[in-house]
Order: sequence, then structure tokens, then C-alpha cells
Amino acid sequence: MEDIPTGILLISLVILLIISAYFSGSETAMMSLNRYRLRHLANEGNRGAMRARQLLERPDRLIGLILIGNNLVNILASSIATILGLRFFGDIGVAIATGVLTLVVLVCAEVTPKTVAALHPERIAFPSSVLLKLLLKVLGPLVTVTNWITSGFLKLLGVRNVSSSDALSQEELRTVVHEAGALIPANHQEMLLSVLDLEKVTVEDIMVPRAEIYAINVNDDFKVINRQVIQSPHTRVLVYRDTIDDVVGFIHLRDALRLQSKNQFSKSSLLRAVKELYFVPEGTALNVQLANFKRNRERIGLVVDEYGDLQGLVTLEDILEEIVGDFTTSMMPAPSEEIIPQQDGSYLVEASINIRDMNKEMNWQFPIDGPKTLNGLIIEYLEEIPCAKTSLRLAGYPVEVVDVADNMIKTVRVMPAFFKQPEQSA
Repeated sequence: MEDIPTGILLISLVILLIISAYFSGSETAMMSLNRYRLRHLANEGNRGAMRARQLLERPDRLIGLILIGNNLVNILASSIATILGLRFFGDIGVAIATGVLTLVVLVCAEVTPKTVAALHPERIAFPSSVLLKLLLKVLGPLVTVTNWITSGFLKLLGVRNVSSSDALSQEELRTVVHEAGALIPANHQEMLLSVLDLEKVTVEDIMVPRAEIYAINVNDDFKVINRQVIQSPHTRVLVYRDTIDDVVGFIHLRDALRLQSKNQFSKSSLLRAVKELYFVPEGTALNVQLANFKRNRERIGLVVDEYGDLQGLVTLEDILEEIVGDFTTSMMPAPSEEIIPQQDGSYLVEASINIRDMNKEMNWQFPIDGPKTLNGLIIEYLEEIPCAKTSLRLAGYPVEVVDVADNMIKTVRVMPAFFKQPEQSA
């Protein structure tokens, strides 16, 4: 190499630095690619994306190839720089060449190309994938040997699987949705997040409690039954005998009104028109129940406990409302109808309100891992049925019991203006 003209050595050094910059930039660009966008582009037939995706299927081989090429180039550049240093500056030229080459490599072959590649990964990765794929074929045996040795060290460290994984956990997917910003409208983000939350919510959280189910007693006077059918706010109504625990089935108002129009509506015809009951075990997660409704082609079910006792009623619409928000035909009153703001900043709240609905409507943080209603939460906290004018601090909120009747708390006053951090005991 000492016989090679200085000009050729300088040109060779510049070329090697450019190659080093290529390897450095390619490594950063390939590793900075958005794997989901890459998959999308590859599925659309983008050849650059297809090549990059194929290379990234084995990141150990790709990294091995790039590092082998980069190290070979840098070592050769160091040798040429040492010869040039000796020619220009004598013995001290070795130290000068080392210092200058380190600075040049750091700025021109490392920081600059890697920064550009991180900012524009697709522009760098897709074109460079052509050469990387060719080099992988040429240097394949050397890469294989290097990876074999590396795999041995990795096994010693407990690393067995070197293939890449693009799977996202639910929390990671939730972060992706949050960070989508203007790419996904706010209402769409809320729906996507609601879908992710379905497995955390059970049918008891959204069901209509048995005491609030609109139902027809088939043993009532026929005029009462007829009036209930005409005035029903729902398209499907539960039919029972004497007690709600002795349920018969569901009657679709369309069938009842058709019988009325033909003057054939009677108790016997009503019983013949009822549909078979569909039962849902309590504790069923909403995502499971949604799939069950679809599989069984049902839209409404009765929630029962482990003893088979009726607890409430859940519909397909209730589950969909958890995703898209309230419909106009909800089976329960909207939270805003149960929460009345007062001039002093407090709120009069019907104690039978569902705590999840109340928290969602008012952005409060009452606990939801226990009783489902505010009445139940207060009684559980006090361990007794309180008298009117009883005051307490519940989950950090000052609460006053306003009205108690029939062994139930009917109305409470919540004062969020005096809210403090939730206490551990509440």
C-alpha cells in the first residue's frame, strides 16, 4: 500500500467514509421504520417496503451484515489514514490521523447519516434495501458464522428467540390511539378505547336492575296489560306471572300490536306470542357477551346469579352504548336526568344511579369495583342504612344523605367543589 499514490489513497479514504455513512444510515433507517406502516405499504405492493420487511424478519442477520460491512470499512479507512498521516507528518502523523479520522467518522459517517435516517427512515431504508439484500447474498456465509457465534453468547444470556415481534399489548395499543392525534377523530378514538375496555366491564355494570325492569304481569287485569303494551317505551317487554322471578318470556310489541289490530289480542294469544328466554351468567365480560349475542342471534338477556335468581336485564344496545355512547332509546334514564345541579355548586343525585354512568357523566372518581349504585356504595361504606341529613366523605367527596325511604337511600347531595384526594378507606 506504500507504493499507492497519495491521491488514490485520499480518494479511497473518502469513498470508504461514504460507505461507512451508508451502513450507519441504513442501520438507523431500517430500525426506525414504523412496522405497521411498513406492513401496510408491503401489502399494497411497494417493492421497497417488501424488501425492507423481508430483511427485518431476521434482525440478527441484518444487524450482523451491517456491522460486518461497517467494521471492515472503518478498519480499512483507519489503515489508509495512518499511511497518509505518516506520509504528511512523519511519526506524529499516526496520532494526528487517529484524532482527525475519529472526528470525521463521528460527524460525517455516524451522527449526520444516522440523524438524517432517523428523520426520513423510508427514504433511506427502501433504496438501501436493494444493496443490503445483494450484500446479504454475497456475505451470507460470513454473516451466518458470525450469527452462529453470537447466538451462542445470546443463549448464555438467556435470549432464545431472535426474531422480531410486532404484537402490541392492549396498553400499547391504547397509547397508539391516544397519540394518533388529528389522524383519528376524537369520537373515533373514544370508540376504539371503549372497545378495549369491554373486557374490563361486566354485564352487572350496565344491566337494568330487576327492580327497574319494565315488565307485564300476565295475571293482571287485561285492561292493565293492554295499556302497558300501548304505553311501553321498549320494543321488547318481559312477561311474568305474579312475581318477576316467575318469568315467561319476552313479547315483541310488533307481535302484540298486530294481534290488537286483528282484534285477537288476549292473555292466551299473548302467551303464545312470547319468545324464549335467554339467560346470561353474572360476571360475564362485555366483550364475551357481545360475541355470545352474535353467536346465539339474541339481542336481550336476563342476568342471573349462581343460584339462578334474576338480577337484571342486559341488551345488545346496552353493550353498543358502551362503545358509541348513549342512544336516544336507552333502557335507563340518562345520568343528566338523575343529577340536578344546585346554585351552591352541589348536585342532587338519585342514589339509584349507576356509579359508572355517574362518573362518566360528571368526570368523578367514585369507586366502581364494589356496589354498582350510589345507594349501595354509601350503605357498604357506613355498614348500615343511614338517616336523612347524614354526612360523610366518600372517595374524597363530601356527601350528604337527603332522603331515605323503603330501606333505601333515595337522594344524596354531592359537593365536588370541596373535593380532596380520595381517602384510602373509601
